[in-house]
Amino acid sequence: MNKIVNRKKIMLPAIAVMLLALGVAGCSNDTDNTDNPDNTSTLSGTINEAGSTTVQPLAEKLAAAFKVLYPNVNVVIGGGGSSVGVKSVTEGTVDIGAASRDLKDSETGLTKHLLAKDGIAIVVHPDNTAVNNLTIDQVRDIFAGVITNWSQVGGPDKTIHVMAREEGSGTRTAFEELVMGEDVRIVANAVLQNSNGALKTALSGDKDAIGFISFGYIDSNVKALSINGIAATSENGKNGTYPIIRPLYFLTKGTPSELVQAFLDYCMSDAVQQIITEEGYLSVN
Repeated sequence: MNKIVNRKKIMLPAIAVMLLALGVAGCSNDTDNTDNPDNTSTLSGTINEAGSTTVQPLAEKLAAAFKVLYPNVNVVIGGGGSSVGVKSVTEGTVDIGAASRDLKDSETGLTKHLLAKDGIAIVVHPDNTAVNNLTIDQVRDIFAGVITNWSQVGGPDKTIHVMAREEGSGTRTAFEELVMGEDVRIVANAVLQNSNGALKTALSGDKDAIGFISFGYIDSNVKALSINGIAATSENGKNGTYPIIRPLYFLTKGTPSELVQAFLDYCMSDAVQQIITEEGYLSVN
């Protein structure tokens, strides 16, 4: 089985100690608290974020760690998908939108804050031991319905069950751009799921299924295939050899408030980028 990326569980007090030791407790506020982490009362209020379900679990961890440092701040994290994040921040119903894809030409007036990068893993059931590697062309043909039987790619004589994300998903949009191309569509009979977690759960119960999920969701319930002979690992994502990599953004509209800017700066700091790496995503620092 290929090496996969495991999402590590981090105790929040440990995160806080690490961040304080590295001097990020007082990110971006006018009364520089970097050298005095106990002086956290200057930041207070609520930040609302919504969007990409790929970003969601990471954002939840960052929000919880931020609250340890700033107890008077609540960062409320929601999901809904990348298109929801773009729409919500554009309409002003949230302070920060999250997107796991690049913005479309029609999605204007927003500022992108590159939080991390993420690999999209092509995953199968762990019991599918015969298939360990696919080419990009084979992946495209499977999801387009051209290849329909596992025997066509070295597996058993069984029908391939295609699973995919729903329309509007940032993971799906990135997959379509990076793998399918402009003129090739995902097969109409694909079983659609509304989140990375839901797709992983559904696939883990179907030995003949194939799907795609964020690197951050890979665990022992699925097997990540090598693509073009390159394993789906964080190391290969960082060194540029793994071919299916996409950006993860926080989005804002207009000039962020002092509170929102402090949270954004905190998330982009070197110490927090280390947490991002430990969670199975790809740091941008």
